[in-house]
Amino acid sequence: MPRPIHARINLDALKNNLRVARRLGNSRIMAVIKANAYGHGLLRVAEALEEAEGVALLDVHDAAQLREAGSRQTILLLEGFFSPDDLQLIAEYDLTTVIHNSQQLASLDAYPRRGSLQVWLKVNTGMNRLGFTPEEIPAAMEHLKSHRAVRDVTLMTHFSHADEAEGVARQLERFNGLTATYRTPCSMANSAALLRYPATHGDWVRPGIMLYGASPFADTSAQQLGLKPVMTLGSEIISVREIKAGEPVGYAGLFRAEQSTRIGVVACGYADGYPRHAPTGTPILVNWQRTRTLGRVSMDMLGVDLSNIADAQVGSRVVLWGEGLPVEEVAQAAGTISYELLCALTARVPVGY
Repeated sequence: MPRPIHARINLDALKNNLRVARRLGNSRIMAVIKANAYGHGLLRVAEALEEAEGVALLDVHDAAQLREAGSRQTILLLEGFFSPDDLQLIAEYDLTTVIHNSQQLASLDAYPRRGSLQVWLKVNTGMNRLGFTPEEIPAAMEHLKSHRAVRDVTLMTHFSHADEAEGVARQLERFNGLTATYRTPCSMANSAALLRYPATHGDWVRPGIMLYGASPFADTSAQQLGLKPVMTLGSEIISVREIKAGEPVGYAGLFRAEQSTRIGVVACGYADGYPRHAPTGTPILVNWQRTRTLGRVSMDMLGVDLSNIADAQVGSRVVLWGEGLPVEEVAQAAGTISYELLCALTARVPVGY
């Protein structure tokens, strides 16, 4: 028999989450499917999101793979192209590219077709990661509007605090002040802005984490937002034992029992993508009952407390995150974010749909 760990991807939940995004306004949806669709599987997720007007990712070869699989949506390269050589593939597969620096702007002359390239011009409104400053945009816009290869330009920006108390007001003011000068489509909203700030919706919204059933907010659950978990990471108990008070569990003995304790070992570890830094007390489900992890996570195994789960035994089902246990709750306990956990799922974990 194969090792019991597995990830189950619920495509109906994915479609539900797309409908939630759709109900929030009249903007076109650019569904973000970078990082292998946040660990969920690029091709299957893209197929399930066919009702979105576009999909966004990073790698030109992934984009080409989508086209060859039959996708007819707008496909946006979120970081643009990394070499002028990429422009041949962008033309061949009718891809849309972000332009975020002067080197990319200067390389556009290598684009092989006249009047067919769609460009999203990125504005740095304060995140200071990618994009032209508002002062640099007029020259960049003039370059693109007069370029022989460019058909359409969309202005975009990205918010740094949409999921936090600071919000988007400062960046939104900068972006609106700039875009008022141009008659061109705009895109601003990521998942957090889409959910909380209707003024940011613009012509295109770019939902990411919400599509996969996780909340971008620390103070609001996915369930409260009407979202359903798409990935459930499951496994089984492979060992059960009783330990006495004072006995340790796992490497370095980070957990020591305060009393006689029944423990289980789960076939899942950091080589599967579960966070090694998840401490004792991280929530986990055994036979659909909530309990806690014990001790340090190993490469292939982790310990769980079975003291209050009388029916737990070798073969009992375990949910690491997903159905019944929100991934963001596990992430919070581990001092990270749900994005990292979903993207970290490793290739050795079988995935079913």
